Amino acid sequence: MEQQKKNFKIVTSKRTRVILPNIFTLVGVCIGLSSIKFAFDGRFEISIFAIIIAAIIDGLDGRIARLIKGASKVGKELDSLTDVISFGVAPAFIMYFWKLNELGRVGWLICLIYVVCVALRLARFNVTSEAEPSWRDNFFEGIPSPAGGVLVLIPLVYSFSELNIFRLNYNLVVPIFFIIISVLLISKIPTYSLKKIAVPRRMTIFLLFGIVLYFGLLLIYTLNTIVISGMVYLLVIPASAFHYYYTKKKFKTQFDDNEEDEDIL
Repeated sequence: MEQQKKNFKIVTSKRTRVILPNIFTLVGVCIGLSSIKFAFDGRFEISIFAIIIAAIIDGLDGRIARLIKGASKVGKELDSLTDVISFGVAPAFIMYFWKLNELGRVGWLICLIYVVCVALRLARFNVTSEAEPSWRDNFFEGIPSPAGGVLVLIPLVYSFSELNIFRLNYNLVVPIFFIIISVLLISKIPTYSLKKIAVPRRMTIFLLFGIVLYFGLLLIYTLNTIVISGMVYLLVIPASAFHYYYTKKKFKTQFDDNEEDEDIL
């Protein structure tokens, strides 16, 4: 009897490792959904912060799952479903309540196109991520959905930031931004994934300093930092594409002689 009591556990250690990342994911989607409510109430600055927090959580849950060996198929599918809400539906509603509603049916059509592109991008990611690990894991096809969700908010963030020096025609800028980001989401343009960063030991201290400095700026000059980060990210896309094709050419003779690129929607 005593032996049975000692072996009895309410939750197994393996089950706990699986549940913890999923809790992070669900918290993220709740925050993403709350951003819609804030935007509906006209509290757009809070809705921006909610999407940023959801993006940070989205970046952490997968890493936590891999760190504690708690990755699961359910968690993978749950992460994609919540991404559609947090970085597809929520940003679309925020921008619709802010400016796109002034365009009538065209504004709503632009929102629908963006959400569909987010869904297609996530569906393609789920298929391609099942392939064997290779140097391609350092790159995404198109921009990831969290980046897209933040980028479409850049005009709104700019309007609240201290960088708002030039007066922009937001009725023109916002639809253009939505179209550009939608195309980048479903495109096959290689972008850095930052999943595997190889840093020499002597450079680790500088990397840590840079991370601390960036988050310090994000805390002090939040909106300005988001705008500048978004612009820098868009400017880095051509460099990431060049790096991808250079690396592909370098490894072609070793790995890609008998490999054909699969055309996945």
